[in-house]
Amino acid sequence: MGRLIEQIIIHCSATPNGRPNTVQDIDAWHRTAGYHRSNPIINPDLKSIGYHYVIYIDGTVHTGRGVEEIGAHAADHNHDSIGICLIGTDKFTRAQWLSVSELVHVLSKAYPAADVMGHRDLPDVHKICPGFNAITWFYSGMGPLEGHCLE
Repeated sequence: MGRLIEQIIIHCSATPNGRPNTVQDIDAWHRTAGYHRSNPIINPDLKSIGYHYVIYIDGTVHTGRGVEEIGAHAADHNHDSIGICLIGTDKFTRAQWLSVSELVHVLSKAYPAADVMGHRDLPDVHKICPGFNAITWFYSGMGPLEGHCLE
């Protein structure tokens, strides 16, 4: 039986906007932070990555953990959530906006009871991640947000 997914949580990599980081980079950062995956089936070469999906600046969607695997991206919420990370901090390419919109649309259909939010919308989170209001973005149609587009 699959996990009960109640939240789709959007993150940013908190790296300079436009810098082309990869899942391997995130895996190394998460390894340094002490994250560890037990018996990964999907992407076994990524031993520590906490996110389920990572969206590169060119808009390609890369997998980290499988959705059946508990993530390591939002303390106290990993057991019932899927984590999506946009490479950058607060400005993203049009390709990234399109990809995150498509991915959230697909995941929302697969998990209709799941709330879509940003990491910063969780209780007791004291950071601005992602660098935009994900709830407003979701309910306003999931288009690119003015002031948050990397040209």
